[in-house]
Amino acid sequence: MKYIRGSVILICVLCFCTQAFAQMKGWEVGGWIGASNYFGDLNTNWRLNRAHLAGGALARYNLNDRLCVRLGASVGALSATDADSKNIYEKRRNLSFNTYLAEGAFLFEFNFLPYIHGHRDYFFTPYVVLGPTVYFFNPTAQLNGKTYKLRELGTEGQFRGEEYNTMQGAFLYGIGLKYDLSYRWSISMEVSGRKLFNDYIDDVSGNYADSRDIRSQRGDIAAALADRSVEPKIGLPGRQRGNGKKNDTFVMAGISLQYYFGAIRCPGITR
Repeated sequence: MKYIRGSVILICVLCFCTQAFAQMKGWEVGGWIGASNYFGDLNTNWRLNRAHLAGGALARYNLNDRLCVRLGASVGALSATDADSKNIYEKRRNLSFNTYLAEGAFLFEFNFLPYIHGHRDYFFTPYVVLGPTVYFFNPTAQLNGKTYKLRELGTEGQFRGEEYNTMQGAFLYGIGLKYDLSYRWSISMEVSGRKLFNDYIDDVSGNYADSRDIRSQRGDIAAALADRSVEPKIGLPGRQRGNGKKNDTFVMAGISLQYYFGAIRCPGITR
């Protein structure tokens, strides 16, 4: 009998919670604009001087007033150059890269405060966001005024067919703040970083390969882009070119505007 009583109480609690949570169920869609910035082998001292315009779209489903799931698509650009570094060795290394970036994400959000659209008390909240992403990149560099795709040149001695993939997975983590402008419209401000699982977003990771091998396999352009150091050249075979023990990363920050399609469903009143 006590198990039946307990089950009934649990069902009642779940029904009440479901009704309460239903107050915030519904979709939001919107877009954001902001900036993207790279950190890695060509930006070891966390410079912010080469941030690029970024933006995207999002669709958020509110499970309740605390939890949300979100789909997102973002585009941006990343770049860095050793010319900006204050490190003497990095300046002599003289490497640089540019890449466009496209990302798709499936994310979870947790609101620190109850958040209900149109509510006079619960109209804002700080939140955390995290989840897996897939992103596309393709680093390039210039030589004599012409732009070259670095991956296909095997600049660290990769054999043909063993180059790194330009589509990779990552784990996104970030913090933000949501604020209601009205029942339908809201804004969010967010900063998010990425835990990357590769170190080649800048085409730099390991050691210098033998320039003669690169030249014989890929040509003179590949050899020239593999070692762009000023005279006297530092690109000796086996000498460190990048730090493969620490992966690259990038951050995105921006402000978004969302439109809410849901409706408030008040809990039922029993008599």
